[in-house]
Amino acid sequence: MRLIIKQTKQQAGIFAAHEIASQIRAFRPTSNKPFVLGLPTGSTPLITYAELIKMYQNGTLSFKNVITFNMDEYLGISPQDEQSYHFFMHHYFFKHIDIQKQNIHILNGMATNPEKECENYEKAIQNAGGIHLFLGGVGEDGHIAFNEPHTPFLSRTHVQQLDKDTIRVNARFFNNDISKVPTKALTVGIQTITDADQVIILAFGPKKAEAVRAALEDDISENCPLSVLRMHRNATLICDADATKKLSSQTKALFSKIENS
Repeated sequence: MRLIIKQTKQQAGIFAAHEIASQIRAFRPTSNKPFVLGLPTGSTPLITYAELIKMYQNGTLSFKNVITFNMDEYLGISPQDEQSYHFFMHHYFFKHIDIQKQNIHILNGMATNPEKECENYEKAIQNAGGIHLFLGGVGEDGHIAFNEPHTPFLSRTHVQQLDKDTIRVNARFFNNDISKVPTKALTVGIQTITDADQVIILAFGPKKAEAVRAALEDDISENCPLSVLRMHRNATLICDADATKKLSSQTKALFSKIENS
């Protein structure tokens, strides 16, 4: 895997956007051969989304033949709710680009049969030909998507009970009222993510530093879902300097050598 360290989250987010754009352009997607992109929500990818929008607006990137699958959605929240990931994605990304509505896939938090919804989501990914690039963020405890610590590496899209720490952190999106934060979510599994041809994970800020350290310096373990990247054939962890403050100088030197070899 690669570790890319940029001084600021602005630089890191923009770097990620250009990596995604480069992959889409190189693929030369058409209606018969679309590029399949996995996407996250939350504050972390906003810089990347803004840069991708800028590239679309200046005519250097098109999403017309791109199919997207979002990582997750809260269980029990309607797509119209301002805290839903449906709302988030359309507000911050989809309405600003030329993606076709039928190419957008987001789990339905109001599904009457959540387990069936998850099963159908996996089938939709397979029917699209699999995901070419999965972009994601990481939680303070090392979770990716809503796969909390101890989620099996072989997991597929499923209903996830959220940890207390995840609920606490996400309360900021619910006027800091923990009682309003859903306790369950629908999420792609870790295997769903790592089946992608390429995985890019973003980690910004000092609160992510322990997760980054554990993922890169401790044993590969389901205790830290992010650590699974070390087994992926084409994974990149893109960090700002703050997110790498707990890494040893030896670890930084190792990945720098890999990057420059």
